[in-house]
Amino acid sequence: MTNYRKTTDNRQQRLVIRVSRSSLSFSTTRGTDVDYLLYPLKASISIAANLREALRTEEILNDEYARVLVMVDSPVLMIPTPLFQEAEQETLYRHAFTTNDQLTVMNTVVPDLNAVAVFAIQKDLRTVITDTFPQARIAAAIAPVWRHLHERSYTGQRQKLYGYFHDGKVDVLNFGQNRFKYFNTFDVSNADDALFFLLAVWKQLGLVAEHDELHLVGDFAQRDALMEQVQTFVKRVFYINPSGEFNRSPITQIASMPYDLITLYIKGR
Repeated sequence: MTNYRKTTDNRQQRLVIRVSRSSLSFSTTRGTDVDYLLYPLKASISIAANLREALRTEEILNDEYARVLVMVDSPVLMIPTPLFQEAEQETLYRHAFTTNDQLTVMNTVVPDLNAVAVFAIQKDLRTVITDTFPQARIAAAIAPVWRHLHERSYTGQRQKLYGYFHDGKVDVLNFGQNRFKYFNTFDVSNADDALFFLLAVWKQLGLVAEHDELHLVGDFAQRDALMEQVQTFVKRVFYINPSGEFNRSPITQIASMPYDLITLYIKGR
């Protein structure tokens, strides 16, 4: 459902705020249901300013919550846990992603994959969040997808390359021996771009067209065209339908909810 309904007491519930460069959403649970609100952004103002306005107008944000999770979709730098030094994370991140933006660099530990995800949030947005929700935990939005696809990669004997489409991008992932073998993100606006990046990574990893598998998931307007094109080069291509993947959970029927948020609610982390 997309419309929020106020309860008598949300203090034991968790509020989830998901923010990307082009979207802002709020969600919370009601028993086994999820209330989800995709906030209509005003393009003329910043995400932080949009959040300030939402705090004034959206009823879902005026309840009291014991826990608040902020899922941030921003570029991610993966560092193996043995090599991670928190004191160095900002230097490494700004070297990897050159930007003049005013950012606060943070991290999410992913123990399942023996890695630390370093990401960033706009400073003004973080200020609005922490001033309003001092108890908020801020994490990389894609982390639930990593964990789920990593578990999924153990089914069968074939190597699997994953492409997760969201927010005008595709995250390309491959796993082996309880770690990332590959992770990168590419901006994509059409099927030709997506095909180029997926096949380039496929070739780089030495995957076998007749044996290994390509799995696509997420929201991409040209998915059917991409599936048709990629099957010219890769024999085993699959689309992960959230409804089938998660046993027809009602959450998978919520319009416009991204796969990472669906995975968070169903897998619980």
